[in-house]
Amino acid sequence: MFTMLFTIIGLAAFEVVSSIDNAVINAEVLQTMSPKARRWFLIWGMLFAVVAVRGLLPWLIVWGVMPDLGPIGALMSTMSSDPLVHLAVEKAAPVLFAGGGTFLLFLFFHWLFLEEKHFGLPHEKFFARQGLWFYAVVSILLAFIVWTSLSIEPFMAFGAVIGSTAFFITHGFKDNAERAEKELLSGNTKRSDISKILYLEAIDTTFSIDGVLGAFAFTLSVPLILIGNGIGALVVRQLTVSNIETIKKYIYLKNGAMYSLLILGIMMMCEAFGIHLPQWGAPLATVLILAAAVVKSRRKMLEAG
Repeated sequence: MFTMLFTIIGLAAFEVVSSIDNAVINAEVLQTMSPKARRWFLIWGMLFAVVAVRGLLPWLIVWGVMPDLGPIGALMSTMSSDPLVHLAVEKAAPVLFAGGGTFLLFLFFHWLFLEEKHFGLPHEKFFARQGLWFYAVVSILLAFIVWTSLSIEPFMAFGAVIGSTAFFITHGFKDNAERAEKELLSGNTKRSDISKILYLEAIDTTFSIDGVLGAFAFTLSVPLILIGNGIGALVVRQLTVSNIETIKKYIYLKNGAMYSLLILGIMMMCEAFGIHLPQWGAPLATVLILAAAVVKSRRKMLEAG
């Protein structure tokens, strides 16, 4: 019970911090909408984000990796006591871990090499000057993962390729989101409130993929992921409404989220290659990294007066 509770806390904390960028976009675009449209988005949009996206996506991923279990079997697979179900989960898990781990590692390296950031550690400024090397690093990393996987399980190699493909697809959507956000905030667009709501839901879906894939580093239990990610999504919606300006002052939260992704990605790759780690490792690492990011941000705020 303690492990399950700790896992849910870690999932919720990870979901909140990995969705900070999403919350900021939501808050800024909501300011350009009518009060009625804001209420509609915050009520029905929240249900869509929690139930449809963060609820269905992990279930669909598990079902896609283990189609023989069927939809109900995929949902309850890791909670089942049937040894045949456990065998199916163990057989399919390396494919899921390879795909999720590749996605998270690509996400971290993209942030480290190419994204604008508040430099929290000395090496970050060095890597930011080497942005051209991002594509070389991730290409070599993918080649190494695929080559190593082929001798163990060919479908693991396919999972890694799917993970890299998912990264570049979602990265393209996020780039488009940044351009669309600037257009919306500039006031030069005549988009209706309905189109803005649809835009925000599409962006929310894109950003949620990071959190959902990272969640599998915590647990393969779909019900636990639904609870943890759902709580995190509710907190993000509340921050969007009330405390987004305060959250933006914690400038190293994004750094903490990215280093958390790095650790989770490494842990997923270890699991994929048969190096089993304790279940409490992922939530503990996440909580410690995020706590360090909060402390560092607070110190920076105090220094700035």
